[in-house]
Amino acid sequence: MTPYTEIHRRSLEQPETFWAEQARALHWERPWDRVLDDSAAPLYRWFTGGRINTCYNALDRHVEAGRGEQAALIYDSPLTGTVASLSYRELRDRVALFAGALLRQGVSSGDRVIVYMPMVPEAVVAMLACARIGAVHSVVFGGFAAPELAKRIDDARPALIVSASCGIEPGRVVEYKPLLDQAIQLAAHKVQRCIVLQRPQCRAALQPGRDLDWHEAQAGVEPAACVSLAATDPLYVLYTSGTTGKPKGVVRDNGGHAVALHYSMQAVFDANPGDVFWAASDVGWVVGHSYIVYAPLLRGCTTVLYEGKPVGTPDAGAFWRVIAQHGVKIFFTAPTAFRAIKKDDPQGLLISRYDLSKFEALYLAGERCDPDTIVWAQDKLKVPVVDHWWQTELGWPAAANCRGIESLPVKPGSATVPVPGFDIRVLDEAGAEVAPDTIGNIAIKLPLPPGALSTLWNNDEGYRKHYLERYPGWYLTGDAGNVDPDGYLWIMSRIDDIINVAGHRLSTGAMEEVLAAHPDVAECAVIGVADAMKGQLPLGLVVLKAGVAKGHEDVVRELVARVREHIGAVAAFKQAAVVARLPKTRSGKVLRATMRCIADGAAFTAPATIDDPKILDEIAAVLRGLGYAPKT
Repeated sequence: MTPYTEIHRRSLEQPETFWAEQARALHWERPWDRVLDDSAAPLYRWFTGGRINTCYNALDRHVEAGRGEQAALIYDSPLTGTVASLSYRELRDRVALFAGALLRQGVSSGDRVIVYMPMVPEAVVAMLACARIGAVHSVVFGGFAAPELAKRIDDARPALIVSASCGIEPGRVVEYKPLLDQAIQLAAHKVQRCIVLQRPQCRAALQPGRDLDWHEAQAGVEPAACVSLAATDPLYVLYTSGTTGKPKGVVRDNGGHAVALHYSMQAVFDANPGDVFWAASDVGWVVGHSYIVYAPLLRGCTTVLYEGKPVGTPDAGAFWRVIAQHGVKIFFTAPTAFRAIKKDDPQGLLISRYDLSKFEALYLAGERCDPDTIVWAQDKLKVPVVDHWWQTELGWPAAANCRGIESLPVKPGSATVPVPGFDIRVLDEAGAEVAPDTIGNIAIKLPLPPGALSTLWNNDEGYRKHYLERYPGWYLTGDAGNVDPDGYLWIMSRIDDIINVAGHRLSTGAMEEVLAAHPDVAECAVIGVADAMKGQLPLGLVVLKAGVAKGHEDVVRELVARVREHIGAVAAFKQAAVVARLPKTRSGKVLRATMRCIADGAAFTAPATIDDPKILDEIAAVLRGLGYAPKT
C-alpha cells in the first residue's frame, strides 16, 4: 500500500482519529468534547466543545515561538509601484490595533463586518482583526456592483463595513465609495458605521457621522487581545458568485477550517514554515481567503499579496518577476491566467529573464484546466504542475496530487486523486455509482471533512435543498466527470454543461480539451446550442494565440476535423468561430451558460461578477453571424 493510499484510507475509515491528530498541531484554548458531532446529521459539526482563535494560530502563535521577525506578508503592487513586507510581529500588531478600532465602534463577537476592499494589506488586516475578536467577516469583491453589494448587506446585516476609496486596474482607477454609498442606500439594512482607507490615487468624500478614516479610527485605540471562540462559531460568510434571488452565503467555522487549511499546506502543497507561498487570486474569492490569508499564515509561511495582472503589468513576464524577486517556492493561480500568458508569449521567452531556482511547483485550480496548458507549463517551467479541484463551498482542495504525501504520475486534464478526508464518487441519475470512465454527477460522501461549509448563512434549508437533497447521504458538487480505472478524477464540466446530442450525453469539457490542444488556440469554450433535430449541438468559440497568420476558416476546419478524429462523429461538432475574447467572471470562470442563453435567444441576466459586459455584445454579433438569433 502506497503512502497516499494508506493515509487516504485511514482518513475515511477512522476520521475522528485522523482529524484529531491534525488538530493537535494547533493551539486550542480548550480541547474538543467530540471530534465529529453527527447529532444534527446531515448538518455535521467538527470539534464541538473545543475553543480556539484562528487569528492567534495565524499570527501570535508564531511570534511567541520566536519567529516574529520572519516575513508574514509581502505586498507587491505593480499597479502602484509598491513592494512592502510585514513581519509576523508587525502584522500581529497592525491586526490587534485595528481589532481595537472595531471594538471601539461597538463591533462585538458574532457581529458581521463586510470587507469591500482592493488587494491591499489593509484587507488582510481587516479579515484577521475580525477573526481576532470573533466578528464574522464577509468579504465582497472590490468593485462589485452596488445592487449585488446591497443584497449581501441585507443578508449578512453587518454592524460595520470596511472599505477603501478606490481599486486600481491597468489604465484606470475604480472608485469604490460611490458604489458603497449607493449600496447602503439600496439596502433595507442600514449600516451605521463605515471605516474607509483613503488611497492616494483617489480620495473619497466621507459622510459625517457614518464614515471614519482608516487611520483616524485607530488613533488612541488599545490593541485587542484574541478572544476564545467555540470551534463551531462562524469565522466568515462568503457569498458564491453568480447568485440569484437569496444570496448563498457559505459559512466557514473556526475550528475545522483552521485544522483543514493547516493540514492542506503540508499534505497538498508541500509547504513548510518559512517557505514563500503565492496564490495569485483576490481576497474576494475563496482562494484568497484560504490561500492568500489563512492557510499560509496558519502554517507559518510567507504569503504574497499581489495587486496586478498576469499580463499587462507590464508584460507576460509579470508572474516570473514576482516569483524570482520574492523567492516563491509554491505558486497557485487559475488556468485562465496561464492561457493569457501563453497567448502573449507562446514560446515562453520571458521566462528566461528571471531566476526561478527557488520555484518548486505550480498549482492550477478555479476552473477546468485543458491538458495543453498543463503540458505547456511543464515544458516551459520545468517544475511539477498540479491541476487540482475544489469549490467555494469546500474551502480547500478535494482532489489533487498531494505532493506533501506522495507525488503521483501526472495525467494532464485530471485533478488526480481525492485528498484525504474526501470520499468522491461519480453517480448516475438514480444515485448508483457508475463504472470507470463513465460520465456522471460528482458527489462526495457525507460527512464532508473539516474546512468545508457547515451550512448557508441563516439558511439551513437552502443548504439541504441545493446540496444534500438530490442524493441522500451525499453532497452534490454540481460538477460532472468521471473516475478512470486508476482512481484519477476527471472534472469535465458543470452538470448543466453536459449536452444531449440525439440522446447521447456528451461533455463539452472533453471537446474543449481537443480544441485547446490545437497549436493555434490560446483558450476556448464549447456550449450546447438548441437544435430542432438533435436537441442540442456543440458550438466552439476559440481565442487564437498572438501571431497566428492562418486564416480563421482554416483554423475552424482543422478544429472540426480534430473533434471528429478524437471524439467521433457522435459529437456532431460542425461549427466553431474565432472570437477576440471570452466572457468571464472576475475570477476567470468562462460564462458558458450566459453564452448558451444568447445563442438560444433566451432571456438572461449578465452575472454581477462579469469582467466586462461589453464582451457579451461581441459574442452576440459572432453568434448572429453563425445564424443564431440572440436577443439584443
